[in-house]
Amino acid sequence: MKKLLNYLFHEPSKIVAGILSRLAPIIPDKQYLKWMFRLKMGYKLNLDNPKTFNEKLQWLKLYNRKPEYTQMVDKYAAKKYVANIIGEEYIIPTLGVWDRFEDIDFDKLPNQFVLKTTHGGGNTGVVICRDKSKLDKDAARKRLNKSLRMSIYDRFKEWPYKDVKRRIIAEELIGDENIVDYKFSCFNGVAEDVMTCSDRGTGDTKFYFFSPKWELLRYNKRGIAAPEGFSIPAPKNFEKMFEIAGRLSEGVPYLRVDLYNIDGKIYFGELTFFPQSGFDPNLLPETDNLFGSRILINNI
Repeated sequence: MKKLLNYLFHEPSKIVAGILSRLAPIIPDKQYLKWMFRLKMGYKLNLDNPKTFNEKLQWLKLYNRKPEYTQMVDKYAAKKYVANIIGEEYIIPTLGVWDRFEDIDFDKLPNQFVLKTTHGGGNTGVVICRDKSKLDKDAARKRLNKSLRMSIYDRFKEWPYKDVKRRIIAEELIGDENIVDYKFSCFNGVAEDVMTCSDRGTGDTKFYFFSPKWELLRYNKRGIAAPEGFSIPAPKNFEKMFEIAGRLSEGVPYLRVDLYNIDGKIYFGELTFFPQSGFDPNLLPETDNLFGSRILINNI
């Protein structure tokens, strides 16, 4: 009880945000984003003259809605979209697609695989299986069904997800527990930087930004704290990864392109229009302003 009362006293904005998210389906998009932005970011959302990265992502949610965006965020349909641009060789093979968890025939799946919902954001609708004999199917079912029930459009007003058909897909599992995610920040077809995400399984995920020349960019707290001359090994063909990310983002004001690199073999991960849904209070102010200046909205 003491812990609950302490939370209620010190985290009122989170409580209000939680209540607001439940009412999201009946609140107009613009008003909802204004209220939620104030609660999560601590300052008023300026949609008339947005400046920061977080502000401009909210603006793009409302005023940059193109039909192809729905296919681009669909974890299943995006594979075809991406293959048409860069080729099938970069696509992680799909093992199956189903409308319900109960339809999955696990006997036909290999010993290792990944299950994910086609409309899920982040890791909310992902189950990684490294040994089928040890898979907790009940836990997997609960996780995936919870994701299937959630509407990212309703909760975060991310329009591209509004009409994505909610399904479950299985993919081949690539890499091991130490796989690194490479997340490219792209602005109108130019991949300006990449954020590496490593040590996910340790509970202390490490994020670092690097330039197209693989120079450390001190865009976040961990980068600022890194010693002079710090770096991590660049993946093989990293220049090709920047090229691919740029091609996939052509014609889009902002797009994050996620790729993997397994011993020089590049794989497509996903496309993200709104990292952290544009509610990232941990983004350094200078980075928030820099990324914001790179999003050009005057001609949209």
